[in-house]
Amino acid sequence: MTELAAAGFRQEPDGTWRIPVPSDANIAADTVGRHAHGSRAGHVALVFEDADGALRRWTFEQLDREATAVAVGLRAHGVERGQPVGIHTGQSPETAIAHLALYKLGAVAVTLSQMYGPETLRHIVRDCGVALIVTQSRFVAAFRELTEELSTRITLVTPGPHDGCIDMSRLAASPAGGFTPVTTSANEPALLMYTSGSTGKPKGLLHAHRILHAYMPTVRLFYNLATQEPDAVFWSPADWAWVGGLLDLVLPAWAEGQTVVATQHRFDAPWAMDFMARHRVTHSFMTPTALKRLAEVEQPRARRDLHLRVVCTGGESLPSEIVRWSREELGAVCNEFYGLTEFNHLVGNCERLYPIRPGSMGKPYPGHGTCLVDEEGREVAPGIVGEIVARTDDPTLFLGYWGDPGIPQRLKLGERWLRTGDLATRDADGYLWYQGRNDDLIKSAGYRIGPAEVEDVLVMHPQVAEAAVIGSPDRSRGTIVKAFVRLREGAVAGDALAAELQDFVKVRLAAYKYPREIEFVTDFPLTSSGKIRRGELRRRDAEAKARGVSAR
Repeated sequence: MTELAAAGFRQEPDGTWRIPVPSDANIAADTVGRHAHGSRAGHVALVFEDADGALRRWTFEQLDREATAVAVGLRAHGVERGQPVGIHTGQSPETAIAHLALYKLGAVAVTLSQMYGPETLRHIVRDCGVALIVTQSRFVAAFRELTEELSTRITLVTPGPHDGCIDMSRLAASPAGGFTPVTTSANEPALLMYTSGSTGKPKGLLHAHRILHAYMPTVRLFYNLATQEPDAVFWSPADWAWVGGLLDLVLPAWAEGQTVVATQHRFDAPWAMDFMARHRVTHSFMTPTALKRLAEVEQPRARRDLHLRVVCTGGESLPSEIVRWSREELGAVCNEFYGLTEFNHLVGNCERLYPIRPGSMGKPYPGHGTCLVDEEGREVAPGIVGEIVARTDDPTLFLGYWGDPGIPQRLKLGERWLRTGDLATRDADGYLWYQGRNDDLIKSAGYRIGPAEVEDVLVMHPQVAEAAVIGSPDRSRGTIVKAFVRLREGAVAGDALAAELQDFVKVRLAAYKYPREIEFVTDFPLTSSGKIRRGELRRRDAEAKARGVSAR
């Protein structure tokens, strides 16, 4: 297909499609650097909206120049090739400049979310030996104790200066003549991202400079083959410390020479709608949680001049109702995609190439060899639940965990497959339908029930805003389906509505799949990356059952 070739895939003689990766790569050079001196040099690369609404802008040439100046300053302060440096500045220009500067030096950018608590930060700094942290003035006091304990220095982002800190704004304004960025191989370490730590302490996932090249063809697919439109403007409410914000939006947008808008404003659905209209945002990455919040805004285009064309989403299962709402109410294509931070973009949609089937994950993307297998690694037939796997030579595969290179044994299924731990079925047309995590699958009275399909039906109900389904202990059945439900504004929780929701699922899905218990909640426990913590819901439910407390 010519569309796949244009997206960056390469067809092999046997007809399969591959994702080519060069022998040398550098994320700074392959994004802002490639446009800093050409025809896009004067194009706006970054627009930042301050808390008071004031705007600051950087062209590609300006952003590259400031990143080079900061690289010179950091090298003068002892930052060396291969050294991990923490970036704790949220969605901000300083984060962008710090990333680019570190890639120019061949150092490793360690993403530190501002949602991390002190113990998580202490663990990460100790684990990878961070020698310098880029942070903001308001966090300096909190970092004092940590940095003194661990002999780590701080470079200060404006406003400043603070005693013992380096003022990053001064570095950015310094002359940078004579600096030559290092040449890095595609497999050289570039980016260290720590897991959210839902089980055990967070682990650092190390990616190489090749990651951007490995991502770009599939990024173009889930942005609907529209990343090079001349008036494109990209924005995501996702934290730039996570894959979704950084690798699925910011860096790909800059690789395509496009504008990114940013803000540190806390996400709020009506505000987000206004922000997108104000900045004429055309392309966005949003988590399913963020999209579900947006879907509670009635008639989003009635009072706003929205220009949004495509939204991509991933991280957890997307209810089919959101796909319909995005097209009909928001006026944008919503392409879901799926993968792990360890290896990504395995499955997804591209409405330009094949129709979206609401509720489906999409089809396996080219270049990954994704399929569904049984416990022995044998591919399963359509309609049979299997685990999603990719090849062990997947182009997006990480280098390993910090201090433990290579593919961990828990991710291997034989010598051929990489395990995801996620279950799905495949229909006759090749679409995949998510069934849940291996440990989330509900086995009740002899039936195997995927929580995602029950959640999907619940969210179709006009009074339901969000739902999470778990298996709950039950004396007679062993396990039953239980739903935690957050209602839309104005809906009234109670036994009558619970019974209505149960019947709603019975009719639309199957009698044996309906939630025998429904608990109404005002919010959900979330991971720092915005996913519902179903493990925490299971824990709460088990404790309530042990105390003899149960929902309807």
